[in-house]
Amino acid sequence: MKVSVDRSLCYGSAECAHRAPDVFAFEDGYGVVRPGREEAADDPRVLEAVEKCPSQAIALR
Repeated sequence: MKVSVDRSLCYGSAECAHRAPDVFAFEDGYGVVRPGREEAADDPRVLEAVEKCPSQAIALR
């Protein structure tokens, strides 16, 4: 499973970067998945970030 952030939905709360900083970064006012970390979707902190994202911009595929 892969994790991604839909930039069109993200409004920059940085919740993802605070909850799982080794997977997410905060760049140009938006949350992004760090390069090479797309496969970290089964990490419990990533799952928590998905649940807690206020804009529901994080997707698992």
